[in-house]
Amino acid sequence: MTKLETSRPQPGRATVTFQLPEDLVVTLQARLGDVAKAARQALLVEAFRRGEISHYELSRGLGLDRFETDALLQQLGVTERSLSGEELEADRATLDRLLGPVAR
Repeated sequence: MTKLETSRPQPGRATVTFQLPEDLVVTLQARLGDVAKAARQALLVEAFRRGEISHYELSRGLGLDRFETDALLQQLGVTERSLSGEELEADRATLDRLLGPVAR
């Protein structure tokens, strides 16, 4: 078995490891390239699809901004879940902070 590890953890981040048969890792590397990155993405996208994590948490876990995350979800055909009211309010607050409040 080959132990699959991610790169050195950054402050505030944890490392997740698991083992796979060596021949499977070789096959996955040939097809997917960075197996650790593909595994992280698959885990996070599936957790999002199931409603276990928010769009914001998905973005943080992937290291992408909201728009990059939306593009990835669209590319993967993940459209079942919309942003929550809390996430929309957080986005509005961020825009207000960056651009100034909009007259209502």
